Amino acid sequence: MPTSIRLAVVGLHFGSAFAPIYQRHPDVEKVILCERDEPLLHEVGNRLGIEDRFNSLEELLAADACDAVHLLTPVPLHTEHTLAVLAAGLHCACAVPMATNLDDLRRILAAQKASGKNYMMMETGAYTREFFFVQDLLARGEMGTLTFLRGTYHQDLEGGYAAYWRAQPPMHYVTHALSPLLALTQTRVATVSCLGSGRLRPDIQQPGGNVFPLQTAVFQMAGTDLAAEVTRSWFQTARAYTVAVSVYGDRRGFEWQLLEHEDPVLFTLEPLQPGQRGRAVTAERVHPPFRPDLVPEEIASFADGGHGGSHPHLAHEFVRSIVEERPAAIDALTAAHWTAPGICAHESALRGGELVAVPDFKAASIKQHDRTEVRR
Repeated sequence: MPTSIRLAVVGLHFGSAFAPIYQRHPDVEKVILCERDEPLLHEVGNRLGIEDRFNSLEELLAADACDAVHLLTPVPLHTEHTLAVLAAGLHCACAVPMATNLDDLRRILAAQKASGKNYMMMETGAYTREFFFVQDLLARGEMGTLTFLRGTYHQDLEGGYAAYWRAQPPMHYVTHALSPLLALTQTRVATVSCLGSGRLRPDIQQPGGNVFPLQTAVFQMAGTDLAAEVTRSWFQTARAYTVAVSVYGDRRGFEWQLLEHEDPVLFTLEPLQPGQRGRAVTAERVHPPFRPDLVPEEIASFADGGHGGSHPHLAHEFVRSIVEERPAAIDALTAAHWTAPGICAHESALRGGELVAVPDFKAASIKQHDRTEVRR
């Protein structure tokens, strides 16, 4: 097994938060930077003392300078950048979403399989302090049998955001609100019914692009009796930024904080008392701890950072999956199963809420393998 790796961070507007984590990771030998914005490239490189710098992904891949790449480039570039990294024989981590159409998900799955290299989608929602807190409650059986799931993600993108966001359907970027629910229940989505709500103003609407400022969907979890309701907005919705999920069982329920400065709420359904009409429910604010204990000491100081402290956990999982020669926790198949529901949800919204089946990429892969064996 490799004892250390050379890792390139591509896209420094967000990537500058990950580069110092990789610098301190005990299994990373060298960090390389790649960014088209040359002043930003040199500002980050000088600040972090990183000498290896490239102006384009093409230049980086041609140089044989690294073993793994973490892509933090714009969403419209994710598919082609991922395919290029895997084709170069390098391990690939990529910010969400994996892709924005089903065909591209299949292309990435095929490319990852052909390359034999690791792919990991860097979903922050599955590594926050709140996620770990609920995961522990479930593992201890304190939630009881799960009854219902909810995800909410509001973010206003007017102003200085890149124009491509205006054409992006909200549900194409649903993973922050849906993936934690899928990770907690260890399943995928079977079907979805989604509605768009409102219409984008003419000054925001892009030719041929998305028309909905907000979309809300009900996802049926495969192999379970559970449904998840998820609402997602980009524009024209008077709501402060929030990424929150709620998990309800027949013993306890957990609601993520809806305002960033608040703490989440833990509900407990008390036993029914004789003669009582309805069971009492207690509610308490809880303060989920950050989890520096889950990462190496060298990067533990980053565990109270952005996105719920998720960054060092994501970086560590990607690196260790390579060193240990095993699939990453959010591997290509998992990433496809976490991304496809949002793509299918938008398709449902375009059909007025029609129920849409979400592909099972594992089953499709097995069928393809079986057909190949028959031909042989």
